Amino acid sequence: MANNSSRTPLRDLERATSYSPIPDQPHTFIPAGNRRSKKLLATILFSSVFFISLILLFINQQPESQTNVNGSNQEKSTAARPTPPSRGVSQGVSEKTFRQIGVDKNVSYPWTNDMLSWQRTAYHFQPEHNWMNGPLFHKGWYHFFYQYNPYSAVWGNITWGHAVSKDLIHWLYLPFAMVSDHWYDFNGVWTGSATILPDGQIVMLYTGSTVDAVQVQCLAYPANLSDPLLLDWIKYPGNPVLVPPHGIGLKDFRDPTTAWLSPDSERWRITIGSKVNQTGISLVYETVDFKSYELLDGVLHGVPGTGVWECVDFYPISTTDANWMDTSVNIPGIKHVLKASVMNVMGDYYALGIYNPFENKWTPDDQELDVGIGLRYDYGKYYASKTFFDQRKKRRILWGWLKETDNEADDIMKGWASVQSIPRTIVFDKKTGSNILQWPVTEVEDLRSESAEFDNVKLRPGSIAPLIVDTASQLDIVALFDIDKDAFEETVETDDVYSCPTNGGAANRGKLGPFGIIVLADEKLSEGTPIYFYVIKGDSGKVETHFCADELRSSKAPDVDRVVHGSKVPVLDGEKYSLRSLVDHSIVESFAQGGRTVITSRIYPTKVTSGASRVFLFNNATGVSVTASVKIWKMDSANICPFPFDQLRLISNAVL
Repeated sequence: MANNSSRTPLRDLERATSYSPIPDQPHTFIPAGNRRSKKLLATILFSSVFFISLILLFINQQPESQTNVNGSNQEKSTAARPTPPSRGVSQGVSEKTFRQIGVDKNVSYPWTNDMLSWQRTAYHFQPEHNWMNGPLFHKGWYHFFYQYNPYSAVWGNITWGHAVSKDLIHWLYLPFAMVSDHWYDFNGVWTGSATILPDGQIVMLYTGSTVDAVQVQCLAYPANLSDPLLLDWIKYPGNPVLVPPHGIGLKDFRDPTTAWLSPDSERWRITIGSKVNQTGISLVYETVDFKSYELLDGVLHGVPGTGVWECVDFYPISTTDANWMDTSVNIPGIKHVLKASVMNVMGDYYALGIYNPFENKWTPDDQELDVGIGLRYDYGKYYASKTFFDQRKKRRILWGWLKETDNEADDIMKGWASVQSIPRTIVFDKKTGSNILQWPVTEVEDLRSESAEFDNVKLRPGSIAPLIVDTASQLDIVALFDIDKDAFEETVETDDVYSCPTNGGAANRGKLGPFGIIVLADEKLSEGTPIYFYVIKGDSGKVETHFCADELRSSKAPDVDRVVHGSKVPVLDGEKYSLRSLVDHSIVESFAQGGRTVITSRIYPTKVTSGASRVFLFNNATGVSVTASVKIWKMDSANICPFPFDQLRLISNAVL
C-alpha cells in the first residue's frame, strides 16, 4: 500500500487550452424517437437433515471447470479464447459487461425461452427491452435518468431513458429525456448529475462523446420547472461547457458530480474523474452560472496505480446524527465520502476522509483504505454507482448498476441487458467508525407478503437443512447465526489466512466455517449460490470474519462467469452473524452485519425456473455447531410500466 512518502506529487493542470478537433460549428443529427413501452407463500415447509451425503452433492463437489478446494483448476472444455472488448473500451470507458478471463465464450448453452424469460427481474428496475444517471426528487416524484440503448441489448447508441416513481420501487417509463442529436454528444449522452439550486432551478451536467469520440461536459436544464414529470429538456446552446484540460487524455475526462457550494457560498464546485499516467484523480472546477468554469489548482485527491476514475461521487456524511445533510454541508461532526468507479478492476471503491475546501484537498482517514485500494461499496457485480440527497425524507440514496456476466449473444437472445440495484440508504457506521452502512430503502419492504420463521435451528458440522419455499425466486431473507461458544473458545485455526475469491468457495471447510444460506438452488443441489460467513481464529486469538457469495455452482451454462466474491466484515463483540439477501431471479443482493459488507451476485441458473427454486441453510464447518434463526418473506413484483399518458394533463396540473 502506498503512503504519503511514496506518492509522487501531481503536477498542476492548466486550464488554458482546449483541444483542436472540436469543430467551430455543430453537426446536426436526427434524434431517436420517443418510446412508450409496456412491461408487462404458499406454505413453507421446514426439515433439517444432518448427513454429509447432501453436502457432497453440492458443497464439497466442484463443477467440472471450476476451482477446486486446493485452488487448482481442472478445465475439461476446450481452451478459452479471449473475448474482444466491447465498443465502450474503444470509446475510452469501461468494459460494459463483466467477462471473466478464462471462460470460453465460444461455447454456448442451449438456453430456452422459459429460462431467458425467467432471468428477468421482478422488483429491480430495468427497461422493457435492450441495454440499460442523474437521480433527483422534484414535485412529488423521484426521477431516474438512465443510460439506454434503444436499438440493441448491447452497449452503444447511448441515450437518456427517463422514469418516475413515488416510492423508488414502482416505476413509470417516460419518453427519452435526451438523445444524441448534436456534434458534442454524437457518440452518446453519457453519465451526468443533477444539482437543485436554492431557488428550485435544476441543472444537469452530463458527459457527451463528440463526433471525434472526445469526452466533453455539457449542460442541460428542464424546459418547464412547473412540470412535475420534467418531460422536456433543453441543451444549453453554448455546449460543451468543459473540454479536457491540458495534460488530460481526450478519453479520460468524464462523469461530472452533483455540485456543492464553495466556502463563500457564492460559487459552485464539481469534480470530474480522470487520471495522470496511472494515478486516478478527481479534478475540481468552480462556476457561478454552470456555463463558465475555472479549474482549481491541483486535484481533490489522487491515488497512484489505480488508473482512470469513472463516476466519481463526493458527499458529506454525519458521524453523530442521521444522514440528513445535502451535498453542500461542511460542518463539524461530519466526514466526506469520496468514491470512484475504478476502471482497471471494475469496482466501486470509497473512502472516508476530511475535506478542506480552502485548499481543495480531501485526505483519507486511513491511507491503507484509500480510494481504489481499500473499501468497496459492493464486492460483487456492481458498478457506476451514484448517490443523491432525498430532500423529501432527509436521506442519502445510493444507486448501482448491475451488469450482465453472460455472453453478449445471450443478452441479444433474451432482448435485454443490465439492471439497477435496489436503492440503498447510506449512513456512517458509528460502532466501527471506519465504514459506511448500506441498507435497502424501507420502501422495498412494502413488497413483502407471506412470511415464515425458523427459530434456533441447530446445524451440526457438515449439515444442510432445506427450506422448501414455493416461488423461491422472489424473496427477502433475514438470517442470524450463532457459533457454539464453548467450541469456538477451544478452536484455533492453523492457517489464519483466508480470501473469499481465492479459497475455493463454500467447499473449502475450516473449523469455523463456512456457514450460511444457499439460494436459487434446485432440489438436488446441482445448482445454487451459497451466501456465507467464514471465520478465522489464529494462534494469537485474533478473530477475522469474511462474508462471501459463491457462484461456482450457480449455473451449468459454460458461457457465464462463476466466481466467488466477498471480503472481510467487522463483527463486534456481542453481535450475531447477520445477513439479509434480496433474491430476484438472476440477482441476489446480500448485506452482512447491517450493511458493513455488501455483495451483489448476477447469476443465470438453468434448473430453477418454473417454480423449482429452493433455499437451504448449511454449516460446512468441521469444528463447531451453528444455531440459525431465519425469517423469509415472499416478495411481490414491482409495477414497472409506461406512464398513463391519458392522465398526463391531470397529473401535470396537480398541486403536489
